[in-house]
Formats: sequence, C-alpha cells, structure tokens
Amino acid sequence: MTIALEHHTPQTFVDLYAADSADSAWPSAAAWQDVDHLLPPPNPAERLSVLIDPRDQHRLALHAALTAAGIPPRPEDRDAIDQLSTLPSSINTTLQRWLLHTA
Repeated sequence: MTIALEHHTPQTFVDLYAADSADSAWPSAAAWQDVDHLLPPPNPAERLSVLIDPRDQHRLALHAALTAAGIPPRPEDRDAIDQLSTLPSSINTTLQRWLLHTA
C-alpha cells in the first residue's frame, strides 16, 4: 500500500539573496558605506566581577591555541586537555607558544 501525502496549498521558494535592490526594503550597498557599525567601547563600571579559575583559563587558552594551529580539539581530547590544564602557568604558556609557532 502506498500513501501519498498531498498538500493543497502552493509552496513557493524564496531566495533571500536574489532580491533586486530596487524591489528590496534593504538599503543599497552605497548607503551602507557611510554607516559606522562599530559598537561603543565597554563601560568598565558595567563589567562583571567574575574571576575564572586558572585551570579553566588554561583549558580555554589551550583550546584556542590548538584551534589557531589548525588542530581543533576533538571530544576524545577532553581528558588530555584537562590534564594539561592542571600544569603550572609557565608550562601552559610554553605549550601555547609551541602551538603558535606551528601555525
């Protein structure tokens, strides 16, 4: 037995990137050139006063260094990174320097 699902409402495909600039509600590229998209500088009084544990700082820094070196950490690398994160800051800095020079 074959069941065919039929929709009686017409489906249309809309390509958002193919809109003609004359028909679009978006400003033209020339209009965007004069707009400054930078965010205002952060207000130091609004900063959160949360300290990150050095082990977490090391772990995040190792993730970033590995990714920047073209070696994105895999889920199975978690234990190794956690163990490396417990090492002193000087060793962690050396590991990051080594990874930086491999990129």
